[in-house]
Amino acid sequence: MRTEEPRSEPQAHGSVFATTHWSVVLAAGEKNTPESAAALERLCATYWYPLYAYVRHRGHSPEDSEDLTQEFFCRLLKGNYLAQVDPRKGKFRSFLLAAMNHFLANEWHRSQSLKRGGAMTFLPLDAFQAEERYQGERFGSRSPEEIYERTWTLALLERALTRLGEETAAAGRATRFEELKPVLIGEWPDLSYSEMAGRLGTSEAALKMTAQRLRRRYAELVREEIAQTVPEPREVCEELRHLRAVLSSAG
Repeated sequence: MRTEEPRSEPQAHGSVFATTHWSVVLAAGEKNTPESAAALERLCATYWYPLYAYVRHRGHSPEDSEDLTQEFFCRLLKGNYLAQVDPRKGKFRSFLLAAMNHFLANEWHRSQSLKRGGAMTFLPLDAFQAEERYQGERFGSRSPEEIYERTWTLALLERALTRLGEETAAAGRATRFEELKPVLIGEWPDLSYSEMAGRLGTSEAALKMTAQRLRRRYAELVREEIAQTVPEPREVCEELRHLRAVLSSAG
């Protein structure tokens, strides 16, 4: 996880937390306002796969895991789950897992009478892609909870990297971003800086400076994504340390 260690509390207290998705949902309480509904849908669209992997690793079939995940989000986005599981007890990551466990334990049997595909679809879950990804993961002997934590962390990093790619593309530098992406995510690039610079028509020194700027911006975007899932600015650094520990323990 290539993010710079924060020197202090995040600097974007005003800009990030004025629109943080989870705080918008919390502020709305049980009213389910249009703003909170949109914020919750955005969060769920980003983090549905960790729940799919969690349900799948608990022993459910691919088909049942898809149905369970879809039905869970259906109920969550309708708003009735916010009243049943108190979101103020933790971060969105913790809330989502607690809500899913509540759903699995107490409510799934109520939807068994529904025919597969008969319920309204609230999120465009790509079940084939999810199962293909799940089969390709090396989970080993990890518990469902450990898998959830790891896939959550990777989903957050992927979202931040996607945003960085969109920003560089908008600035007309998509090619440089694609060349430097392995460096940003901690992989060994196929080419050296000198070779990449030659392909891009720039100097090695200039390319290294670009990589440094991208790393810095990537770290900022990771913090912004974390900010969207915690209720208070002071929790960003704590959550960042937790996610680092998750990746470290994953080996």
